[in-house]
Amino acid sequence: MHFGTRFPSAVNRTRWILLLVLLVVDLGVLLVWRFRREHRFDDLIRTAARQYGLPPALVKAVVWQESRFDPDARGSVGELGLMQVTEDAALEWANSAKVPQFSREHLLDPRTNTLAGAYYLAKVLRRYTNSDNPLPYALADYNAGRGNVLRWMTGPATTNSQAFRDAVGFPSTRAYIDAVSDRYQYYRRETP
Repeated sequence: MHFGTRFPSAVNRTRWILLLVLLVVDLGVLLVWRFRREHRFDDLIRTAARQYGLPPALVKAVVWQESRFDPDARGSVGELGLMQVTEDAALEWANSAKVPQFSREHLLDPRTNTLAGAYYLAKVLRRYTNSDNPLPYALADYNAGRGNVLRWMTGPATTNSQAFRDAVGFPSTRAYIDAVSDRYQYYRRETP
């Protein structure tokens, strides 16, 4: 009986074990990197959320969806930073917060961006307090703008958040609402 064909050689076993060890190490490095990436702005997020009366988990969910925690992120229509804040929204925040000599490039600073984004998110949430759940309306507003939200708010969708979500005319905005809402629930369990 020839055992060389039935059992792997010691060299082949060593190669497989080495490959397995490398895969485990790579997975560990990836998990540590992801953990650090998702938590490095937690203090800024908590501060901004507290300042504007928002749940930190909601602000963090928007940051996750908008930029995946990349402070240098740039959007297709000029949005910048962690929360992909537009220049108009940032100027409104800067005027409200009495920030002197504000410029668009300040949005690349994570602290400034998170404060401006949280300010704007709190503002859009207040617009829809007559609904059963203002979050889908506010997220649609943050993503697609107030004009679109007003077009979708007809009949039951005026106050019923599920009817509103179903009436949203852009599949990408419906996906945005769902993704941020799901991530919000996820972050609520971890409490940043």
